[in-house]
Amino acid sequence: MGFATKAIHIGQEPDPATGAIITPIYQTSTYVQEALGRHKGFEYARTQNPTRSALERNLAALEGGLSAHCFASGMSAIDTTLRLLEAGDHVIVTESTYGGTYRLFERVLRNFGVEFTYVDTTDAANVEAAIKENTRMVFIETVANPTMVLADLEGVGKLTRDRGVRLVVDNTFLSPFFLRPIEWGADIVVHSTTKYLNGHSDSVGGVVITARPEDAERVGFLQNAVGAIISPFDAWLTARGTKTLAVRMKQHDDNGRKVAAFLDDHPKVEKVYYPGLPRHPQSERAKRLMSGFGGMIAFETGSLAAARSVLDNVRLCALAESLGGVETLISHPATMTHASVPAAERAGLGITDGLVRVSVGIEDIEDIIADLDAALRRV
Repeated sequence: MGFATKAIHIGQEPDPATGAIITPIYQTSTYVQEALGRHKGFEYARTQNPTRSALERNLAALEGGLSAHCFASGMSAIDTTLRLLEAGDHVIVTESTYGGTYRLFERVLRNFGVEFTYVDTTDAANVEAAIKENTRMVFIETVANPTMVLADLEGVGKLTRDRGVRLVVDNTFLSPFFLRPIEWGADIVVHSTTKYLNGHSDSVGGVVITARPEDAERVGFLQNAVGAIISPFDAWLTARGTKTLAVRMKQHDDNGRKVAAFLDDHPKVEKVYYPGLPRHPQSERAKRLMSGFGGMIAFETGSLAAARSVLDNVRLCALAESLGGVETLISHPATMTHASVPAAERAGLGITDGLVRVSVGIEDIEDIIADLDAALRRV
């Protein structure tokens, strides 16, 4: 079964009660039981919900995982994944990680005795050098936010398998349409479903997709025990979004390539970060791992004043947090998505005050480019 067919049909079979082709929103807190100890598979909505279950089956199939569990946000999905660890465990993390992930690891989980080491994961040798006796997890992003470098997924996947260390991959930037990390050795894949999976900027959620039965069982237990579940309505919105994931990602990719080429040639742009450009340091790896390059781009303007000028003068592109919606979103990582990362560390990673990030939408490409060009000309 092809990807688009899975996206439309797996977990989203017609409702057996009515024949409705769209999974209903089961907006209920509890379920009436037929008799003591006898029910229809549903007891309490924190534990089970048919709308959520349909989405989870869908996302597990798209990523090629054994099981999926959906949460109230991408951060709650990551937090739950880290609860597979114990105090004293050590985690190796890609150094250019999302600011919210960094904040969770450094300002919350360190307080519970989990250790973190941040390394350049574009080379598996750096990960190997950082492994300690108590290393239990490697956490990477398929494409780093916002510098767009690609982790050595092949090398790290082999390394973690050989060492018996869990490999967790945040695949939010690419979606399973372009890359399925489990095929390259990942044990767990996480997403902010808020982004490309939903795709319409109208829902917040997260998912943990597991490849091993023991991890699936534990994440399911934590989902129920902690209770940070996605709501039925948000599950329904996300399931609606995945139905068009294939066609949306093709358009994001097509537009992304054209915007990247435009920016790469623009006299007001000093550098473009996009894996589809030949000068990207991991361009060959991107071609090997990914079926497309997507719509996430970052570019260097040279200064905070220049970045501010661009952000103040776009009209079609919306200045906003988040990414992956059908509309083009533009942001300033240093003061928005990565503000929680110390300035010195941001600078060392290339997250400068002049860096601008664009989530290229699916509008007419001529309009996106015209808007960016007009703003850049004001710099």
